[in-house]
Amino acid sequence: MSTIKVGQENSMPIELYYEDHGKGGRTVVLIHGWPLSGASWEKQVAALLAADCRVITYDRRGFGRSSQPSTGYNYDTFAEDLKQVLDKLDLRDIALVGFSMGGGEVARYLGTYGSMRVAKAAFLGSIPPYLRKAADNPEGVDPAIFDGIQKAIAADRPAFMTEFFKNFYNFDVLGGTRVSKEVLHLSWNVAMMASAKGTIDCVPAWGTDFRKDLQKIDVPTLVMHGEQDRIVPFAASGARTARAVRGARLVTLKDGPHNIAWTHAEEVNRELVSFITQDSPVGAA
Repeated sequence: MSTIKVGQENSMPIELYYEDHGKGGRTVVLIHGWPLSGASWEKQVAALLAADCRVITYDRRGFGRSSQPSTGYNYDTFAEDLKQVLDKLDLRDIALVGFSMGGGEVARYLGTYGSMRVAKAAFLGSIPPYLRKAADNPEGVDPAIFDGIQKAIAADRPAFMTEFFKNFYNFDVLGGTRVSKEVLHLSWNVAMMASAKGTIDCVPAWGTDFRKDLQKIDVPTLVMHGEQDRIVPFAASGARTARAVRGARLVTLKDGPHNIAWTHAEEVNRELVSFITQDSPVGAA
């Protein structure tokens, strides 16, 4: 199993599981959403490999086949983990793509470490710029919602995930056409394999302020978001991210739920492959 050591907790190494496939054109690093794993990118991996890209996925600490430490579930640590992946694999001129929570890694990494290794960035249904409502962020989400999610997970994580994934895919609207009930079952199974503590501890991180990070992004950027996203509302996130990043290109999907990478894979892949493989001047999408 391919892993990269990113830290140590007592007697246990903290290791991130990753997969590295393909060769030839642009290298793409895909960062998954909560509470899934790198395997959730299967439809994008296939399309990117077909477009002659090298594709790397990894599981965030606490999720998938990575280690499940009791600490480090914040974006400074997540960005440092990403840096170690890029450094240890010596990746350059890459496209960095984040879905949902993964968009936070993209923003914080570029805001902290710059774009020396990164040529392009993409945010799919992502949480930046600042999801938590505050005095200087009236467009955010009521903090009580985050508190309620943590309490619900602590009370009955399996039951919470059952309802969560229905809204993750807008199953009441798209079930049987764009998503099957088996996909909900698969997502639930992956979520149940994640660290229980990590699953809860990630929730406060969703309220991280990425506004200064987005201002520092100096590479071509694509923002894609479902207009019917019930998990990360478009108006509070994707719409604002597109305005915050200089030259960003915004693509919205009218009936798209949160996980457009699955339900609208054909549309997402067409935009993503085109964006990643075409030549773009710095700061333009």
